[in-house]
Amino acid sequence: MMTNDTTLPKGERTRQAIIDASYRLFLDQGYSATSMRQIAEGAGVALGGIYNHFGSKDEIFQALIINKHPYMQIFPLLLRVPGDTAEEFVRNSAPLIQDELGHHPEFMKLMFIEIVEFGGSHFPKLVERIYPQALPLLQRFSAEQSGVRSMPLPVILRTFMGSIIAFYVTGLLMNDASLPTEMRNTTLADFLDIYLHGILESQKAEG
Repeated sequence: MMTNDTTLPKGERTRQAIIDASYRLFLDQGYSATSMRQIAEGAGVALGGIYNHFGSKDEIFQALIINKHPYMQIFPLLLRVPGDTAEEFVRNSAPLIQDELGHHPEFMKLMFIEIVEFGGSHFPKLVERIYPQALPLLQRFSAEQSGVRSMPLPVILRTFMGSIIAFYVTGLLMNDASLPTEMRNTTLADFLDIYLHGILESQKAEG
């Protein structure tokens, strides 16, 4: 079924319908088991019509990763999060991130497809799209009053995103009722607190 957004040009509506159909099929049956014919049927277009918009199934998947990644919606929201220091910003942003990503539980499955079947080959394109949106936030981390020690901005971005991804990956693995309650009830705020302060009682340098 094609998207009903009539404000888009017909070609863009068709392209979006192909992405939406692919998204459902890849999540339901995996990338390898999904054929271009199935995508065409799901999008309501002729098989040949797909190739007017995408050269291959791989190209569809790359567009899908970029189009559906929740960070594309999250970073504009984070720009409005208050906080004069990095710690204030991270603590204020944790509930927003957890809430927004909670609306996209299926996305981790898509990322597993990207990692297992593609070895992360599409991720650099995603970073190209995310980095310009993240830059204003990273500059807040590098401000003199932020409290962050001097380090390259890309390192801050990778470690910040890595903590968030780790929270959701371990959440998928540790939701069994037989596991300790503390494991299952850990929040993103807990992860980000450790991101900010580590697990050592004292962070003072020796000597």
